[in-house]
Amino acid sequence: MENFEVMRAGEEWQRAGAYSVRIQGMNRQHHISLREEFDEHDCDGTLYIVILDSGYPVATCRFYEKDSESAVLGRVVVLPEYRGKKLGSLLLTEAEKWIRELGYVRIAVDSRTTAVGFYEKNGYKKINDEIIRSGVFDCIKMEKTL
Repeated sequence: MENFEVMRAGEEWQRAGAYSVRIQGMNRQHHISLREEFDEHDCDGTLYIVILDSGYPVATCRFYEKDSESAVLGRVVVLPEYRGKKLGSLLLTEAEKWIRELGYVRIAVDSRTTAVGFYEKNGYKKINDEIIRSGVFDCIKMEKTL
């Protein structure tokens, strides 16, 4: 099995790893423009988890404050050749640990409809069944209480 390393990315050089994964996994794979993939939340206040395989970034997610009790988790991306290795769950576990350390008690996520089962397996619950459009994806709002 690969020897994966988890990096908490807050500095620009570390965030570059997250951006690299997102460009490969979303921009190129789903033909999402850079302008759509990178938004106002890609800034100094946003924190990222990056999973490295021998120093190479292969998975990422980001989170930022929603309100004093909640964080928003998103941009969960695992490179196609690394899917099926439980890296998505590892991203969530590491992000949740960091979010808890920062004092938040809830996490909100807009899950792609195809990923609802993944989030449910990781303890998230649908807020309702309303489908919202986020870029090119249909999503459902979900939440987890820490």
